[in-house]
Amino acid sequence: MNNFNFLKSPKELNIGIAKRMIARRKEKKITQVQLASRSDVSLGSIKRFERTGEISLSSLIKIAFALGYEDDFELLFVKKGYSSIQEVIDEQL
Repeated sequence: MNNFNFLKSPKELNIGIAKRMIARRKEKKITQVQLASRSDVSLGSIKRFERTGEISLSSLIKIAFALGYEDDFELLFVKKGYSSIQEVIDEQL
């Protein structure tokens, strides 16, 4: 854990993603074996991801497609980072 409660470590973020994936998998009543088959990700990788949060980006995207959440990746890195209020104002003009 870090000193700032609102900031997550990479490990905490990984675990959070894994927990949400497990919840979506269970909502759809899909077993780990079925998900492995549908996603073309090995059963071992899925089990490891659910247990540790560790998985390759390629496998994570395959799982997202298999569960119908591929659009979530479209939002990754879309927000522009501003370095000043003036940049925000200039963009609106």
